Amino acid sequence: MKLPILPTIVVALAALLMVRLGFWQLHRLHEKEALIALYGANLHQPPVPYLSLWPIGEDKLFRRATASCPIVKSWKAESGRTARDVPGWRHIALCGTGAEGPGLAVDVGTSQTAAAPDWKGGAVSGRITWAPTGQALIVRLFGQEAAPSPMIVAEAPAPGLQPTAQPDPSAIPNNHLSYAVQWFFFAATAVVIYLLALRRRRRSVIKP
Repeated sequence: MKLPILPTIVVALAALLMVRLGFWQLHRLHEKEALIALYGANLHQPPVPYLSLWPIGEDKLFRRATASCPIVKSWKAESGRTARDVPGWRHIALCGTGAEGPGLAVDVGTSQTAAAPDWKGGAVSGRITWAPTGQALIVRLFGQEAAPSPMIVAEAPAPGLQPTAQPDPSAIPNNHLSYAVQWFFFAATAVVIYLLALRRRRRSVIKP
């Protein structure tokens, strides 16, 4: 019995693609491990002025930075948790440029209400992370995802607020190994199913 050319090519290409995706996930695994190790090292770096780290990239996250918020232009309230793991509203001040040049976003603390706190600005110190974008999941999946922007999570909260939980590299998921195993499994499954289909087809052809 001759192999069906087109189905064989399709299955082979699909299996090769899934194997390629599996190796890509292994590559991403090593990249993520290196990045998490860098984040862990950043936790132990001494505090530096925010402007000295600009522009902020992935390699600067979780560094401790000091800055000044000369004036609060607007507020954002996002769901979050306090340092004691109590859920609430985290209050993010969007500061005017002034001395900070590129502008500054500061998580000044968490409360049980979304109402903006009475904080007019001042000196802040805390760890750098990405500010929440506020985009819905459906938009991130099928639209253009907003570019990340840096934010300082203040160690000392504004009056009347509780400190927001500081960014923690150990909370970053690293599931690339399981994804790689899944792609390899899918490739093997596709090949096995196709071989079984060929075997059944062969039996039906030679059956008297």
